[in-house]
Amino acid sequence: MTRILTHLHSGDDLSHTLNHLAARDEGMRDALTQCGVPALRRRAPGFEGLAAIITGQQVSTHAARAIWNRLETGLGEVSYGAVSKAADEDLAACGLSRPKIRTLRALVEAVESGALDFVQLDGADDETVHTTLTSIKGIGPWTADIFLLFCLGRADAWPAGDLALMEAIRIMRGLPDRPKGEDRILLADCWRPYRGAAAHLLWAYYAAAKGRSGVPDISGE
Repeated sequence: MTRILTHLHSGDDLSHTLNHLAARDEGMRDALTQCGVPALRRRAPGFEGLAAIITGQQVSTHAARAIWNRLETGLGEVSYGAVSKAADEDLAACGLSRPKIRTLRALVEAVESGALDFVQLDGADDETVHTTLTSIKGIGPWTADIFLLFCLGRADAWPAGDLALMEAIRIMRGLPDRPKGEDRILLADCWRPYRGAAAHLLWAYYAAAKGRSGVPDISGE
C-alpha cells in the first residue's frame, strides 16, 4: 500500500509526493522532467516564520529579503519580544509599510491574549490553522496558506491566491487566462492530497518559463 504523507519534512518527502503526482498527471510529469525535484522551501516555525511571510506580502523576493535583513539587523532578532518592544518608527525605518506594522501588532496582541498559540497550532488540522490565522486582522488566506506550507510543512496546503501558481497552471494546462475564483481551487483538486508538493513544483515550473514570450514576470502575490 502506498503511504500517504501529511507533511513534507525533507527533500525525500517532496520527491516521493511529486513522483506520486507525476504517475497520474501528465502535466506534473512533464514539469518534473523539465525542472527536477525542486528544493523544499521551509521557514522557521512560530512567530518568526509568520512575521517573515507577512514581510514578503505583495513585494518581490529581493525586496522582502532586504527588508528582513534590515529587521534582523535593527532588532537583533525578529522575535515576539523584539517586535513587541520596537517602536513603529523603527519598524518603518526597516522598510515595513504601515499596514504590515499593524498586522505585526495584531499578531503580537493575539499571542499576548492567548488567541494564538503556536505550539497548539502545530498540532491542529489545516482548517483550524487557517481559521485561527485569518481571524487576526491583516492576515489573509494567502498568508495562512503559505504558513501551512512553509512553516508547518503541510503536504496538501494550497495557496490559491498566489499569482505565480495560477500563471504556472495557465501555462501547464494551455489556458487563455489565469484561473480565477473557484477555478483556483477546483483545478488543483486532482493533486490532493499533495497540493503543497504540487505548489513547490509549479513555482519551479513558473520560474523556468518566466521570460518566455507571453509569460509575465510576477513580483509578489
